[in-house]
Amino acid sequence: MTKKYLVGSDIGTQGTKTVVVDYSGEVVGSGSSFYSVDQPFPSWAQQWPQVWEEAAYEAISEAIDDSGINPSDVAGVAISGLYGGSGVPVDEDMEPVHPCLIWMDRRATDEVSWVRENIDMDRLFDITGNYVDSYYGYTKMLWLKNNRPKIWRKTDTFVPPSSYIEYKLTGELAVDYSSAGNIGGIFDLEELEWSREACEMLGIPIDKVPGDLVASDEIIGEVTGSASDKTGLARGTPVVAGGIDAPMATLSAGAFTEGDNVAMMGTSTCWGIIHEGQGLTKELVSMPHVANSGKKIYTWGGSATTGALVNWFKNQFGTVEEEAADKTGLDPFQILDMEAEKVPPGSEGLLALPYFKGERSPIWDPEASGTLIGLSLYHSKPHVFRALLESGAYSLRHNIEIAKEIGIPLKDETSVVGGVSKSDLWTEIIADVTGRNIVIPSGGVGAPFGDALLAGVGTGTIEDYSEVEEWFTRDRVITPTERNTELYDKYYELYLELYKKGRSIMHELAELVEEE
Repeated sequence: MTKKYLVGSDIGTQGTKTVVVDYSGEVVGSGSSFYSVDQPFPSWAQQWPQVWEEAAYEAISEAIDDSGINPSDVAGVAISGLYGGSGVPVDEDMEPVHPCLIWMDRRATDEVSWVRENIDMDRLFDITGNYVDSYYGYTKMLWLKNNRPKIWRKTDTFVPPSSYIEYKLTGELAVDYSSAGNIGGIFDLEELEWSREACEMLGIPIDKVPGDLVASDEIIGEVTGSASDKTGLARGTPVVAGGIDAPMATLSAGAFTEGDNVAMMGTSTCWGIIHEGQGLTKELVSMPHVANSGKKIYTWGGSATTGALVNWFKNQFGTVEEEAADKTGLDPFQILDMEAEKVPPGSEGLLALPYFKGERSPIWDPEASGTLIGLSLYHSKPHVFRALLESGAYSLRHNIEIAKEIGIPLKDETSVVGGVSKSDLWTEIIADVTGRNIVIPSGGVGAPFGDALLAGVGTGTIEDYSEVEEWFTRDRVITPTERNTELYDKYYELYLELYKKGRSIMHELAELVEEE
């Protein structure tokens, strides 16, 4: 009997989401499970993988139940995951010995300084296509080596989040190229293998990383009996390698050819563009794309705290909106948007920097901090909220401008997926700030949808990505308003200048906090 369905599951920073998709691209079932990030100190962010494991079981099981399908009709499943930083340190029995230092973690500042002072950075960039920052997994590995020597000795290997969950499903360990490339300084971007030379330069034994590297659409194993009991998937269901969530979300919007570019805007922003190696830069991150990974490069940049900004604002200042939401049935963010819509572009002289957890590209500054300038007694809560929305758009534009400068081929449209795509106000601001047409794909599913497509290609039930154009439809296209773009051009220049002039103060404040 012909299999009819595909399953995609994404292990995110704050939750795991799963979808069941039929061969026409229709989502017929979904499930989710949510959790939090452990942040014991201001610059730390870590998670135990058991949290992801239980969430994956719950989300997959819920999606299967919601779809009402026969699990034996599932042709395959693929898993994507958050930027896993160091990866999960596991012992020789594959038992975790320490939390995973995830992408948000910024503790490895001393290790970054050491790398800059002791490593031939031009050579490291030639090998890996990437530079150095505490964002990258290899600097987090070095932190564990330097600060947790007992853990380092116990660690047999470092396993990316999606690979860890796949191991729990199949009993097989493999790492896809995108997850390996995202670790940064120890992966050879051209040869698609761990770099012995880079590992020796950095003092990271090559046997500390898994040896089996595979393409994202390769089958790595089958669902075991134990995993079947926990997920509702049929025993023997093929599991495809998957990859990092951002390129997977990019794939979900139909991005697999040169110049396609997508902004995944959820907790953070990852704006990524597909190319064939024409544009590598130290200011952005590059890894193999999840589709055609032997030929296509996914280069991305983005803010660390886009969606986290508005969530923080709601939690701190949105009590009234939450109470109103309970009474009206609206989402609190809808109410905040309605209030901010009354504020004109530029928030009447209020400008924000969105660096609430340091910042990733293109400034790569773990000590950068959130900033509001221009406040007066005239300004109100909606002004501040809109200024935060605008700051996320300025950050996106900053990364797009870097790609333009280095000559990466760039198509005229930018797709937006993730939670931000649900906000009409925010997507209009993004269009006006960037001066680009913003496409909102239908469905709003994101990475799990890309996982399902990858599962189809990996299992051979879909021969090629080009055969499924009907999967990718548009909900709406937002065109920029010329008058607003002209105004935002001026604010954007001030945005860039504000960081340059405030950087030294941000760093001094960070030093004071560290001393305390």
